[in-house]
Amino acid sequence: MTAASGLLWAGWAVVAVATVTPLPVGLTVLRLGAAAAGAACAATGSPTATVAVIALAIAFRPEVAEWYVNGPAYPNERRFPLAVPAAVVLGPLWFAGAAAVALPALSVLAFAGRSWVLGGVLAALGVPASVVGGRALHGLSRRWLVFVPAGVVLHDPLSIVDPVLFPRSVVESLHPAAPGADSLDLSLGARGLALELVLTEKVPMVRRVRGGEEAGASARLLFTPTRPGRVLGEAARRRVPIGA
Repeated sequence: MTAASGLLWAGWAVVAVATVTPLPVGLTVLRLGAAAAGAACAATGSPTATVAVIALAIAFRPEVAEWYVNGPAYPNERRFPLAVPAAVVLGPLWFAGAAAVALPALSVLAFAGRSWVLGGVLAALGVPASVVGGRALHGLSRRWLVFVPAGVVLHDPLSIVDPVLFPRSVVESLHPAAPGADSLDLSLGARGLALELVLTEKVPMVRRVRGGEEAGASARLLFTPTRPGRVLGEAARRRVPIGA
């Protein structure tokens, strides 16, 4: 019980610090902590399970993500988070979260109970799983569209290798995507209203594809921000052409 209480208090302290730390890593820790709390409450039948579910829902709110990702932004730029791909939400997201939190915690509890072999096995599995799972979840916290004085930048380590700047001088239009648009789709299947960025010339980029990377260029691309209306409003404010 002492070890379990210590873990809970340590987790609470880490999440409490993350809650007031407006950085992408703070968002990752908040989401991990909320997911772990929800799972723990559900597994133990705790009466606070409803509160944990509410906290988890808040941790994944677009407004919350926007506050965190804009913490380290320069004063003259504005970041807008991209929606989490649907395929990730339906499975890998929760497995990664469990790997990053549950296995290390269970190894500590096993050692505290003097189950040395079990603790060693869980630690051997949990440490690398925590690194891989945490890194994967942090990648979701580092996906955004950002307006800068020179134009628009797409920062999405899941779909492109390096951030790509689209200078304002080559932006023809930014608008809601029409159904069936044949533009380069960088939304990764995320649900929600996709926006289409149309350029007057092709801009080079290196995409992440299954099995590696692929260099290319495009003058039309799609992406899905969590709050497309705010993106279009910021575009208009910065004199980026909007509309079909």
